[in-house]
Amino acid sequence: MSTVLPVLKILHQQFPELKHYLNFSNPIELLAATILSAQVRDESVNRVTPALFAKYKTAADYAKADVDEIAGMVKTLTYANMKAKHIVEACTIISEKYHGQVPRTMDELIELPGVGRKTANAVLLNAFGIVHGVIVDTHVLRVSYRLGWTTTDKNAEKSERELMAVVPRAEWESIPGLMKRHGRAVCKAPIPVCNVCALDKLCPKKGVVKKV
Repeated sequence: MSTVLPVLKILHQQFPELKHYLNFSNPIELLAATILSAQVRDESVNRVTPALFAKYKTAADYAKADVDEIAGMVKTLTYANMKAKHIVEACTIISEKYHGQVPRTMDELIELPGVGRKTANAVLLNAFGIVHGVIVDTHVLRVSYRLGWTTTDKNAEKSERELMAVVPRAEWESIPGLMKRHGRAVCKAPIPVCNVCALDKLCPKKGVVKKV
């Protein structure tokens, strides 16, 4: 993967300021927002969470909450009922087992309902500054596959393992932000805008991605 470092250098130049797109002020808020964000744009999540966060401030608050009430507050999001159920169940465990504090290990987090590696990595990184792996969302799946860094754009866990093998650990934190920005601006789904791409000389799939 000789193109990894040159590509990362260009992307850092293109997008020097990276941020986390979900709004939150504490780990519980981030956990709830990240559970809600599955298959939903971050902007849509940010529209519903202010009211949610104003009403429920702690894990104990969510644990005692009515699932239907939370589902009603986030009803504009896909799978609102299931996500509300997962938030209540996860916060019940956090309240009872972890004294109301979001756990800080991958193993503990992925045992919570509604929490997979993507959510766990996002919470560890953005709430606690812990880089355990690579946050793999749809943009990371798509862009890393098109760059030839991974062998699939369908399997997030496999892509994460492959990225961790070829991307320097120091860059694991920046990969999600860089690929989200590049994926939204240029390497779009289903068709990338290759004629304006700064990576055109380094991309093995330039000009071969077809509309399906």
